[in-house]
Amino acid sequence: MSDLRAIRKAVRDLADPKRAAVLQGFFKTGPGGYGEGDRFLGLTVPQVRSLLRRFHPAGDAVLRDLLRSPIHEERLLALLLLVERYRKGSTPERNRVYALYVRNFKRINNWDLVDASAEHVVGPHAVGRAQLLRWARSPHLWTRRIAIVSTFHSIRAGRYGDTLAVAAALVRDGVDLIHKATGWMLREVGKRDPAALERFLRHHHRQMPRTMLRYAIERFPESSRKAWLRGTAR
Repeated sequence: MSDLRAIRKAVRDLADPKRAAVLQGFFKTGPGGYGEGDRFLGLTVPQVRSLLRRFHPAGDAVLRDLLRSPIHEERLLALLLLVERYRKGSTPERNRVYALYVRNFKRINNWDLVDASAEHVVGPHAVGRAQLLRWARSPHLWTRRIAIVSTFHSIRAGRYGDTLAVAAALVRDGVDLIHKATGWMLREVGKRDPAALERFLRHHHRQMPRTMLRYAIERFPESSRKAWLRGTAR
């Protein structure tokens, strides 16, 4: 099992203060930003991923400590280690990983953390549409993003019902990061089943935030995109 001190030393050995300063701005860590208070050491995602082979498997206690860390890259590494345990684990092990993940939703508190993990832990766990919809109605921004992004797993499997149901629940959401994630998942549905996406749009496009709609129709022909944005598509 991996040692917490060794993991933290390995992360800090890769630190880049100049890149960290850029990331602090990119992830809106200042007062009032969606990442307020988050701290970066300046690792790239490939650098964080490079530590997986060295530190997998990490036990629950180590992962809990990493998820509580104020350092963004330590939380990202914890989530990637959870994904790896889920991917390689037995059914009981997957249940343990899923439970640990759900208990730490509030630590999965930036869009990249959600996007790197939700599809791979929540997505394959067959949590049920009712649970996804409860999460979609959460006051916690990142729980709502987990609800929609986790459905990427079912999209890849050719099942779109959960995505469309959660997207409908998020149509009136007031946060841009949810608009982008929902539009992204709708676009992924449309890549595979354009008719399913168009049925959704016919029902919801007038209520959809502009960003959500733009993301959803990004791959449509230009004339079709303009018609949906004008509200004249049929």
